[in-house]
Parts: sequence; structure tokens; C-alpha cells
Amino acid sequence: MFKRILVAYDGSRGADAATVKAAELAVLSGAEMLVLTVYRHHSMLEASLSMVRGTDVDGRGLDDTMRAYAREAAEAGKARARAVGAQKVQAFIKGGNYARTIVAFAREKGCDLIVVGSRGLGSSEGYMLGSVSHKVTSLTDTPILVI
Repeated sequence: MFKRILVAYDGSRGADAATVKAAELAVLSGAEMLVLTVYRHHSMLEASLSMVRGTDVDGRGLDDTMRAYAREAAEAGKARARAVGAQKVQAFIKGGNYARTIVAFAREKGCDLIVVGSRGLGSSEGYMLGSVSHKVTSLTDTPILVI
């Protein structure tokens, strides 16, 4: 059925439901499962236009903080998939545009299914520009399952 399934995971309820479904499909088909968390790089231009400091309370840069959160989320997604019964699960993080990064990663890794939640933790950008799941469906030829 499937050989390599990619699930986009951001820690939201939608991503959790997508991870459970992807894990169930991985178990049924004996597929490898890749859990990807994408974080958005914090640019200096954004920092200069906002009231947000360029560092967090520990003195780390915002990119470092976002990367650390993404790593925690990816590992949580991996643990969730394993709890459902998936055996071959790997967790990855990438920085960049959410939808384009998911599609490029799926292509790079040769995934034959992408599973995403219909709504995640996205910002207000999602309301104005469309959801990540909608964008992924428009950018890829890989079969996609939206939960």
C-alpha cells in the first residue's frame, strides 16, 4: 500500500489526529513513518518591526528557541506514533515556509503519502492566506490525506 508516510506535526489537536491516522496506516502497510515539524525563521526585519525582543528570557536567539520547540514537538509526534503501534518512525525538523517545506521534504524523502491536520497552530496568516493543509494540496502531486 504505502512505503513511506510523512505526517506534518505541530503539536495541535489536528496534528495529533493526523499522526494517529498516519500511524494506523503505517502499521497496516508496514510503511516507514516520517514526522516533520516545520518552524518559521525569525527574521531581523520582523524583529525591527515588532515589540518582540530578539532573544528569549534565557538569552537564546528566537531561532534557537523556535528550533528547540520544533524538536520537542517532533519528538512528541514520534512518541505518539509509536504509542499507536508504528515501528519505523523518524522525527525531523526544518525551518522555512510551512507548506513549501512539507512538500519539498516529502519529495526529497520519496514519500508516497502526506498526512496533515486540517487546522494546526498556525498564526492569523492562515486565516488571511489559507490554511497550510490547503496550500500543501495545491503544491504537490503526492497523495495527501487531510484529517
